[in-house]
Amino acid sequence: METIYIETTVIGHLTGRILTDTLVAARQHVTRDWWENHARMNRLFVSYLVIDECSAGNAVAAEERLRLINDIEVIGGSDEADALADALLQANAIPDSEPRDAMHIAIAASNGLKYLLTWNFKHIANATLRWKIEETCRANGFDPPIICTPDELMGITDGN
Repeated sequence: METIYIETTVIGHLTGRILTDTLVAARQHVTRDWWENHARMNRLFVSYLVIDECSAGNAVAAEERLRLINDIEVIGGSDEADALADALLQANAIPDSEPRDAMHIAIAASNGLKYLLTWNFKHIANATLRWKIEETCRANGFDPPIICTPDELMGITDGN
Protein backbone atom coordinates (compact mmCIF):
# COMPACT_ATOMS: atom_id res chain seq x y z
CA MET A 1 0.00 0.00 0.00
CA GLU A 2 1.47 3.31 -1.13
CA THR A 3 0.84 6.80 0.25
CA ILE A 4 -0.62 9.22 -2.28
CA TYR A 5 -1.34 12.93 -1.99
CA ILE A 6 -4.30 13.78 -4.21
CA GLU A 7 -3.87 17.29 -5.62
CA THR A 8 -6.94 19.34 -6.51
CA THR A 9 -6.73 18.91 -10.29
CA VAL A 10 -7.32 15.18 -9.87
CA ILE A 11 -10.51 15.85 -7.91
CA GLY A 12 -11.62 18.21 -10.67
CA HIS A 13 -11.11 15.49 -13.28
CA LEU A 14 -13.21 13.08 -11.22
CA THR A 15 -16.26 15.28 -10.84
CA GLY A 16 -18.58 17.04 -13.20
CA ARG A 17 -19.40 16.41 -16.82
CA ILE A 18 -16.92 15.06 -19.36
CA LEU A 19 -15.59 17.99 -21.37
CA THR A 20 -15.59 18.21 -25.16
CA ASP A 21 -11.84 18.82 -25.39
CA THR A 22 -10.61 15.33 -26.35
CA LEU A 23 -7.36 15.52 -24.39
CA VAL A 24 -9.06 16.69 -21.21
CA ALA A 25 -11.86 14.14 -21.70
CA ALA A 26 -9.28 11.36 -22.03
CA ARG A 27 -7.62 12.52 -18.80
CA GLN A 28 -11.02 12.56 -17.09
CA HIS A 29 -11.68 8.96 -18.19
CA VAL A 30 -8.23 7.81 -17.08
CA THR A 31 -8.68 9.52 -13.73
CA ARG A 32 -12.06 7.89 -13.20
CA ASP A 33 -10.64 4.49 -14.15
CA TRP A 34 -7.77 4.94 -11.68
CA TRP A 35 -10.17 6.11 -8.98
CA GLU A 36 -12.58 3.20 -9.45
CA ASN A 37 -10.03 0.43 -9.94
CA HIS A 38 -6.79 1.44 -8.21
CA ALA A 39 -7.20 4.28 -5.72
CA ARG A 40 -8.58 2.33 -2.77
CA MET A 41 -5.66 -0.09 -2.84
CA ASN A 42 -3.58 2.76 -1.47
CA ARG A 43 -3.58 5.18 1.41
CA LEU A 44 -4.91 8.46 0.08
CA PHE A 45 -4.41 11.92 1.53
CA VAL A 46 -5.63 15.44 0.85
CA SER A 47 -4.67 18.61 2.66
CA TYR A 48 -6.67 21.50 4.01
CA LEU A 49 -5.42 23.36 0.95
CA VAL A 50 -7.14 20.80 -1.31
CA ILE A 51 -10.32 21.15 0.73
CA ASP A 52 -10.11 24.94 0.38
CA GLU A 53 -9.61 24.73 -3.38
CA CYS A 54 -12.40 22.17 -3.77
CA SER A 55 -14.71 24.51 -1.85
CA ALA A 56 -14.28 27.31 -4.38
CA GLY A 57 -16.49 28.09 -7.36
CA ASN A 58 -19.97 26.85 -8.15
CA ALA A 59 -21.68 25.68 -4.96
CA VAL A 60 -23.13 22.51 -6.50
CA ALA A 61 -19.79 21.53 -8.05
CA ALA A 62 -17.97 22.33 -4.81
CA GLU A 63 -20.36 20.12 -2.86
CA GLU A 64 -19.70 17.26 -5.30
CA ARG A 65 -15.93 17.67 -4.97
CA LEU A 66 -16.10 17.82 -1.17
CA ARG A 67 -18.36 14.77 -1.01
CA LEU A 68 -15.84 12.85 -3.12
CA ILE A 69 -12.96 13.54 -0.72
CA ASN A 70 -15.00 13.31 2.48
CA ASP A 71 -13.52 9.95 3.54
CA ILE A 72 -9.90 10.69 2.57
CA GLU A 73 -7.38 11.34 5.33
CA VAL A 74 -6.61 15.02 5.76
CA ILE A 75 -3.10 16.22 6.53
CA GLY A 76 -2.29 19.73 7.59
CA GLY A 77 0.49 22.08 6.92
CA SER A 78 3.32 22.61 9.36
CA ASP A 79 6.23 24.94 9.97
CA GLU A 80 8.34 22.47 7.95
CA ALA A 81 5.88 22.57 5.04
CA ASP A 82 5.79 26.37 5.15
CA ALA A 83 9.59 26.54 5.09
CA LEU A 84 9.83 24.04 2.23
CA ALA A 85 7.18 25.90 0.21
CA ASP A 86 9.17 29.10 0.70
CA ALA A 87 12.35 27.31 -0.38
CA LEU A 88 10.63 25.98 -3.53
CA LEU A 89 9.59 29.53 -4.42
CA GLN A 90 13.02 31.01 -3.56
CA ALA A 91 14.76 28.39 -5.72
CA ASN A 92 12.40 29.12 -8.63
CA ALA A 93 11.36 25.49 -8.60
CA ILE A 94 7.81 26.87 -8.55
CA PRO A 95 7.05 30.38 -9.84
CA ASP A 96 6.44 33.06 -7.20
CA SER A 97 2.96 33.50 -8.64
CA GLU A 98 1.97 29.94 -7.61
CA PRO A 99 2.52 29.60 -3.83
CA ARG A 100 -0.35 27.08 -3.54
CA ASP A 101 1.42 24.72 -5.95
CA ALA A 102 4.57 24.99 -3.85
CA MET A 103 2.50 24.22 -0.75
CA HIS A 104 0.98 21.07 -2.30
CA ILE A 105 4.49 19.73 -2.94
CA ALA A 106 5.75 20.84 0.47
CA ILE A 107 2.85 19.20 2.33
CA ALA A 108 3.37 15.91 0.49
CA ALA A 109 7.15 15.97 1.04
CA SER A 110 7.08 17.08 4.68
CA ASN A 111 4.57 14.34 5.49
CA GLY A 112 6.75 11.71 3.81
CA LEU A 113 4.21 10.72 1.17
CA LYS A 114 5.55 8.65 -1.71
CA TYR A 115 3.42 10.06 -4.55
CA LEU A 116 1.83 13.38 -5.45
CA LEU A 117 -0.94 12.77 -7.98
CA THR A 118 -1.75 15.74 -10.23
CA TRP A 119 -2.83 16.93 -13.66
CA ASN A 120 -1.07 20.28 -13.14
CA PHE A 121 1.56 20.18 -15.88
CA LYS A 122 2.27 23.88 -15.72
CA HIS A 123 3.91 24.06 -12.29
CA ILE A 124 3.91 20.63 -10.61
CA ALA A 125 4.21 17.73 -13.10
CA ASN A 126 6.49 19.77 -15.30
CA ALA A 127 9.56 18.01 -16.68
CA THR A 128 11.57 21.23 -16.82
CA LEU A 129 10.87 22.02 -13.15
CA ARG A 130 10.90 18.51 -11.69
CA TRP A 131 14.67 18.32 -11.13
CA LYS A 132 14.61 21.66 -9.31
CA ILE A 133 11.66 20.56 -7.16
CA GLU A 134 13.46 17.34 -6.21
CA GLU A 135 16.76 19.11 -5.59
CA THR A 136 15.10 21.72 -3.36
CA CYS A 137 13.23 19.10 -1.35
CA ARG A 138 16.44 17.14 -0.75
CA ALA A 139 18.44 20.28 0.10
CA ASN A 140 15.84 21.00 2.78
CA GLY A 141 15.98 17.50 4.28
CA PHE A 142 12.95 15.89 2.60
CA ASP A 143 12.56 13.11 0.10
CA PRO A 144 10.53 14.55 -2.75
CA PRO A 145 7.28 12.82 -3.62
CA ILE A 146 7.14 11.11 -6.98
CA ILE A 147 5.06 13.55 -8.99
CA CYS A 148 2.85 11.76 -11.48
CA THR A 149 -0.52 11.56 -13.20
CA PRO A 150 -3.14 8.84 -12.67
CA ASP A 151 -2.21 7.05 -15.90
CA GLU A 152 1.44 6.92 -14.81
CA LEU A 153 0.41 5.50 -11.45
CA MET A 154 -1.95 2.80 -12.79
CA GLY A 155 -0.40 -0.60 -12.43
CA ILE A 156 2.41 0.64 -10.19
CA THR A 157 0.49 0.76 -6.92
CA ASP A 158 -1.81 -2.20 -7.39
CA GLY A 159 0.83 -4.92 -7.48
CA ASN A 160 0.93 -5.39 -11.29
